[in-house]
Amino acid sequence: MKLLTLNCHSWLEENQLDKMRILAETIKEKSYDVIALQEVNQSLSEDVLYDGIRKDNFALLLIQALQKMGVLDYQMHWDFSHIGYDRFEEGLALLTKHPVQSKTSFFVSNSNDTNYWKTRKIVKATIRYNNQWIDCYSCHLGWWKDEEEPVDHQIDQLNAHIDNSRLSFLLGDFNNHADIEGEGYSYLLQKGWYDTYQLAEEKDQGSTIKGKIDGWEKNADGLRIDLILANRPLATKSSSVIFNGNNKPIISDHYGVEIKCTI
Repeated sequence: MKLLTLNCHSWLEENQLDKMRILAETIKEKSYDVIALQEVNQSLSEDVLYDGIRKDNFALLLIQALQKMGVLDYQMHWDFSHIGYDRFEEGLALLTKHPVQSKTSFFVSNSNDTNYWKTRKIVKATIRYNNQWIDCYSCHLGWWKDEEEPVDHQIDQLNAHIDNSRLSFLLGDFNNHADIEGEGYSYLLQKGWYDTYQLAEEKDQGSTIKGKIDGWEKNADGLRIDLILANRPLATKSSSVIFNGNNKPIISDHYGVEIKCTI
């Protein structure tokens, strides 16, 4: 099974359509089973087409770009978490080419106010793969030391939705550096999650952001904050950072993570 996660920083990038094309070409090449995207934005000023999806929804246009390339088997699930930059509905998406049993979304933050930029929502889809149902979650969580919206509370709320009778994946931007002990990453592992990066037979250095970006204004280093976690210790062949300038061009202020695992 091949999975990808990417915080795509959509409509905030220069040459955004060129970068979308690179993402679409990569999806066509790699044929991922599940793709989790964060910061999947759409403009407040655009018309709604259906189910809250507006004309310039980044995931919708990505699907359309794939279709123009002859890739017709992906479907998407999107919902928005909060208003961003006073002009976007910022959301999360899951794309898959497998049958979807159900899809939903839910808040994990203290706040459910979509006008508040720290409000956090999770998007979930249950898919059929190799004759079993698998739960996939696209996640964009907060920060460990945030007094208003602490990430440990968000992780607890997320875990309350997990059905451990099924295989589950958490994919996304967790905003907690994996090399810092005793904070959000450690808390996730304490709650029973396995980091596929740590399980992988083949892996790279793992950093998914470098230097200053929104939310990490004081950062000068490479940090591993974008993760793919599983609730079981899966046989993971590889974990690779992608869209980092070495493995495909940079297309966002985050790099992506792709894995191959056996289910």
